[in-house]
Amino acid sequence: MADDTEQRYDPATIEPKWQQRWAADAALYAAEPASCGKPKYYVLEMLPYPSGQLHMGHVRNYSIGDALARHMWMRGYNVLHPMGWDAFGLPAENAALKNNTPPREWTLANIAAMRRQMERLGLGYDWATEVTTCLPEYYRWNQWFFLRMYEKGLVYRKQSKVNWCPECATVLANEQVVNGCCWRHEETLVEQRDLEQWFLRITAYAQELLDGLDTLDGWPEKVRTMQRNWIGRSEGTDVDFTIEGSGERIRVFTTRVDTIFGVTSVQLAPQHPLVKDFCAADAELKAKVDGLIEEQKKAREAGDVGAIEKHGVATGRWAVNPYSGEPVPIWVANYILMDYGTGAIMSVPGHDERDFEFATKYGIEIRRVIAPADPDAEEPALPFTSEDGILTNSGEYNGLSCEAAQKKLQELAARAGFGQATVTFRLKDWGVSRQRYWGTPIPMIHCEKDGLVPVPDEQLPVVLPAQVAITQQGGSPLGRVAEFLHTTCPKCGAPARRETDTMDTFVDSSWYFYRYTDAKNAGMPFDPAKAAYWFPIDQYIGGVEHAILHLIYSRFWTKVMRDLGLTPNSEPATRLFTQGMVIKDGAKMSKSKGNVVSPDDMVARYGADATRMYALFAAPPDRDLDWQEDGVAGVSRFLARVWRLVTKYAAVARAAECDGHSDGAAAAGLLRKLHQTIAKITQDFEGRWHFNTCVAAIMELVNEIQAADAQLDSGAVPPLAIRELLRTLVLLLAPFAPYLAAELWEELGEEGAILRAQWPVSDADLARESELEFPVQINGKLVEVVRVPAGAASAAMEAAALAGERVKTRTVGKSVVKVIVIPGKLVNLVVK
Repeated sequence: MADDTEQRYDPATIEPKWQQRWAADAALYAAEPASCGKPKYYVLEMLPYPSGQLHMGHVRNYSIGDALARHMWMRGYNVLHPMGWDAFGLPAENAALKNNTPPREWTLANIAAMRRQMERLGLGYDWATEVTTCLPEYYRWNQWFFLRMYEKGLVYRKQSKVNWCPECATVLANEQVVNGCCWRHEETLVEQRDLEQWFLRITAYAQELLDGLDTLDGWPEKVRTMQRNWIGRSEGTDVDFTIEGSGERIRVFTTRVDTIFGVTSVQLAPQHPLVKDFCAADAELKAKVDGLIEEQKKAREAGDVGAIEKHGVATGRWAVNPYSGEPVPIWVANYILMDYGTGAIMSVPGHDERDFEFATKYGIEIRRVIAPADPDAEEPALPFTSEDGILTNSGEYNGLSCEAAQKKLQELAARAGFGQATVTFRLKDWGVSRQRYWGTPIPMIHCEKDGLVPVPDEQLPVVLPAQVAITQQGGSPLGRVAEFLHTTCPKCGAPARRETDTMDTFVDSSWYFYRYTDAKNAGMPFDPAKAAYWFPIDQYIGGVEHAILHLIYSRFWTKVMRDLGLTPNSEPATRLFTQGMVIKDGAKMSKSKGNVVSPDDMVARYGADATRMYALFAAPPDRDLDWQEDGVAGVSRFLARVWRLVTKYAAVARAAECDGHSDGAAAAGLLRKLHQTIAKITQDFEGRWHFNTCVAAIMELVNEIQAADAQLDSGAVPPLAIRELLRTLVLLLAPFAPYLAAELWEELGEEGAILRAQWPVSDADLARESELEFPVQINGKLVEVVRVPAGAASAAMEAAALAGERVKTRTVGKSVVKVIVIPGKLVNLVVK
């Protein structure tokens, strides 16, 4: 008989009990060595910045990964599920200014607080592999990688126009400028400054980064498209125009060399070196060019240079078209960017919309040099931008198709030495210099005699000084710390000074997931053999906002490490999942919006299981979730129902004899639903990840079991069937509500951690419906739903449809002229 004693579900008692037990079991979430013989599974959520408090956006991300990790453990996999901290960054410096707290102290205190939150949520991380990027034992390897890249020619220093955030008081990479504003300070306009900067030559891997996207079938197409667009490969031709009088050359890149005979001007970016030479002898021209530079600066700060109102100024100089020998005027235009291509273009207004607009404005000649391929076609209006045409007004090339002409014109340029076929990329080298304190010191030394000298490996790490006055003014704070700045040259022994820039914090997150495989290694970044076992990551989880920044940088870093012999793989992750945002009050949940919901509050009111399960249930994980606290309360009530159900019949389940029987009509129906639920949840884990429907399926199963309480109480459902129902229900619940599942597992008398129990397998015979339920339509409109034995033939379906009471009523005095049967699906009667 069932135990009718009233018991109350109390997560405030259950959850701390299991949290304490799990914390005492170091092996519970620990990955096993490669020799264990199990298939490996590396599941990883992107590591957080330790701001001090988790919010529900974090909880959603980590709950997705934790559910998957628990499922794979129960499937018998050797699972690596680590967590760490992206611990360098500007907020720590802001806190130092605001609270007079050293960044290290502030950061480590926040890490401790957030780790406590994660542990209270029951997230199954192997904390023995924890990585904290602001500690010397981690960032020494940032420095080591920097030096290896320097040796390979992948690091260089140059004067560059850079993006400067006044709020951050530091440089931003191109990828960190969003709509003209800082990626961290969404309303702060980014300025342009000229600074000496360190760069990583990511462009050396541009083609491989592009080609590799075709191998990443497990990544969202949206992310791959964003990366393709950012890398921006263009095939075309370099062409040199010669300046009349000086013989200097202006190199332009064009994807449409077939239009070369339509060039009516050459246009330069205001910052082009030749423009400076022109302006040096022409004060009036300089004033006009300065005006163009100011217009361009404002457009950059507004976030849309492409939408700039086009202005230009003629220089009074001419350049010779190498194909036609014709001189064309040289202009300076505000819409030409020095950091894109060569900073110069050939303007073909007859066949380019932007050039047409500029030429029309300034009265520059417009020519037609491409005509439709069909001679009977109407002459199209200019600009005619199609490449499906033939050349006209182009000398000996008239009549050639655009494609054929491009090839011949490229061959001529190469033979004559004034150009060549070439490929360019939108992707620019990664500027990693930052003028702030809380980051990895760049391991270079400035010596008056020997110039730039790398710090020897044996002197790594170059450690950040502990006490630094942070003002966010006047360059890097490290430049004002004498004991850090002043050193000796390792090459000549003379007095020298250290580099005071620190590295972009995206360096830290570009390879952290490799360190997880060997987090305590003091002799190298990680053991290549361990990385070879675990990589690539089987499932990586994080926000789509990282598509350009972190996800391109980490792909680049993986390829560099491959070429250093540290890893055999070329890509870091086989599968990528980008979860939706958590929305509250119409906006993404974030501190800056003031709409953050603390998981601590939810856990205190409803428990960690309800909080986590709501984050998985409220929406498909790839969609945005509209936060509703009532939803957490509803999940909490459901978990209380599960608690009451299992505890009510736990004694029956415990006493069930393993050699007993589980047959009977009532048992068959419940076991059918059970095995259908197993199949659905297993398929969702293996495929589409609709955890919301997994939770819904568990709810349906519980409803069906509770609806049969009379049969359960009467003994119509045998004890062995009750045991299977409850035991499997708890196993299915374990990835989503691990605390409650652990408690109920113990209540059912099961031994060992539920995490090590075998995931249930659906029995197809038990899951098969005994009856088929199908709709009957009359003239396309639903009239009745009828049942036949499962597997019934079309004739049986037709007979059952015609015998339906409602069908007979609706067809009185009418003729059934046609019966359409879709086997196993429906019957439609055509009646007149």
